Amino acid sequence: MQLVVARIGRAHGIKGEVTVEVRTDEPELRLGPGAVLATEPAAAGPLTIETGRVHSGRLLLRFAGVRDRTGAEALRNILLIAEIDPEELPEDPEEFYDHQLMDLDVVLADGTEIGRITEISHLPSQDLFIVERPDGSEVMIPFVEEIVTEIDLEEQRAVIDPPPGLIDDRAEIAAGEGPARDGRAEDGVR
Repeated sequence: MQLVVARIGRAHGIKGEVTVEVRTDEPELRLGPGAVLATEPAAAGPLTIETGRVHSGRLLLRFAGVRDRTGAEALRNILLIAEIDPEELPEDPEEFYDHQLMDLDVVLADGTEIGRITEISHLPSQDLFIVERPDGSEVMIPFVEEIVTEIDLEEQRAVIDPPPGLIDDRAEIAAGEGPARDGRAEDGVR
């Protein structure tokens, strides 16, 4: 099975290095020197990692055969794809591969069905589950511990505890509170 592990960013310096947006929790395993990665688009690869280093908090890679800035810049926005065994699991039991999460049923703690995960969107700040609801509409659910309280691969479900307004248009208003007022009387008389 193929797993997207990074996206190539801009060239760094003049010797063929590129920045990469890491999309794996195991960069040392997937993006180490000697790793051969497929690419999307496929015509750009495969690429073999020659060197890797961290500079100012960013991972920099150099690929075999890429020796200058022009060659590095030509790789910009290419996805790097690793081949993994579909039975392989991440070392941390709280981590999951995208293929493990796809098609999971999404339910509330009381068992109320919300929908099914159809896509996982990887954003810089967090990942999002794109959930198709029974009526065909979609809802985006941040994949954060406060909202996704349990992933049960045996039962093929993700249990969520969404804040008000996340899965529907109704936001709860605290009891006894009305609309905010600026202190002036309605008719202008006090």
